Amino acid sequence: MTIASDQRRKVAEFLLRIKAIQLRPNDPFTWASGRLSPIYCDNRKILSHPSVRTFVSQLTNELIESRFGKPDGIAGVATGGIALGALVAQEMGVPFCYVRSSAKSHGTGQQVEGDLDTMRNVVVVEDLISTGKSSLNAVAALRDASLEVRGLVAIFSYGFDDSVTRFEDAKCAFEVLTDYPTMLEQAMSEGYVTQEQASLLESWSSDPVAWSEQQSQS
Repeated sequence: MTIASDQRRKVAEFLLRIKAIQLRPNDPFTWASGRLSPIYCDNRKILSHPSVRTFVSQLTNELIESRFGKPDGIAGVATGGIALGALVAQEMGVPFCYVRSSAKSHGTGQQVEGDLDTMRNVVVVEDLISTGKSSLNAVAALRDASLEVRGLVAIFSYGFDDSVTRFEDAKCAFEVLTDYPTMLEQAMSEGYVTQEQASLLESWSSDPVAWSEQQSQS
């Protein structure tokens, strides 16, 4: 199974409606990296909306089983993938663990938290793929813990070429529920953005660094 186009649009519709995705092409957000961006994505908001939460978790479950088969366990990526991953693991009836961004400096010093003796292979659940670095950091930590990573599923991806290349280099298959082009199409059809704003959003996705520099100078 790959996500059908109508399902991708439905996920995008939900993310826009609950403002998990916000678009401000004329008043850009500043990311943690310092770059300016016309989009901000916070998929943790899904958790506050029961119907959206149920739809997303069930769709994630279906995608995992059809694409990767039922795994021994689910691994959530801290912090955005923890809650969704736990919901998916509960629905599947399999163990759950989660991966910190780095090993903790106290106690056992673990990066992967959970009883890893209960699982041999996992599917990773992530909320968002940007550059792919944090997702693949989690994949590497799981592999270092002697777990087989069958693949990764994320709610949303910006679809940057470098992130796709990183996943290929790491030999990690991944799927997403929806993506930037689908979201932009949905935003235009529902009137969230004008044609002029859509052009700004398209130019950002083509070259985020140049877009940010241009906006900083304007």
